[in-house]
Amino acid sequence: MTAQVSIDFISDVVCPWCALGATALEQAIENVAGEVSVVLTYKPFELNPNMPPEGEKAVEHLMRKYGRTAEDVAAGKAMQIARGEAIGFTFDLEKRSHFYNTFDAHRLLYWALQQGRQVALKKILLRAYFTDGQNPSDRETLVQLAAEAGLDAAAAKEVLDSGAFAKEVRELEGFYQQRGINSVPAMVLNGRHLVSGSQSVEYYEQMLRQMAKAPAEA
Repeated sequence: MTAQVSIDFISDVVCPWCALGATALEQAIENVAGEVSVVLTYKPFELNPNMPPEGEKAVEHLMRKYGRTAEDVAAGKAMQIARGEAIGFTFDLEKRSHFYNTFDAHRLLYWALQQGRQVALKKILLRAYFTDGQNPSDRETLVQLAAEAGLDAAAAKEVLDSGAFAKEVRELEGFYQQRGINSVPAMVLNGRHLVSGSQSVEYYEQMLRQMAKAPAEA
């Protein structure tokens, strides 16, 4: 019998380390197929919940928020690009010109989970932002990306325009913040085991095999 592991992956769609972690985890899940069955759910976290609609220029944002120099920002970009190349994720951080508010994207991901297309949409959102430089706070863009993920475009537009799932997303954000998760990516496995930060494919493979032997929390 194939063992099952549940993963709640707390992340934001404008977090580069979340993109790296999600890509590495996806490969690890593929590598343990047949040994471990994984139920993966993406949970919301906003890096910039107070970001205005027009966003903020990426370099200036990183310098202001984290106290970095332009040289620090450039070094961080180079590291992310190299990490991405190693696992097949393409960062085009010249196209990624701004940081944006992601609350609508999280509402759409919450709805996509109910439609069985959340993992597909998350992958597309990360690519759209980090590789293609698209704006994840623009509702027309979100509708197009939802359709690309196999979701109904008209239904996606209705979700966004109606404000649906705002309460649910806020509650989930609060739930994880109250439990001490204040940076992402973070993963909760089988309801009880926390893994913080972006790890390697090999690390995630080992983690999945270990967790498959441990009983899930009731």
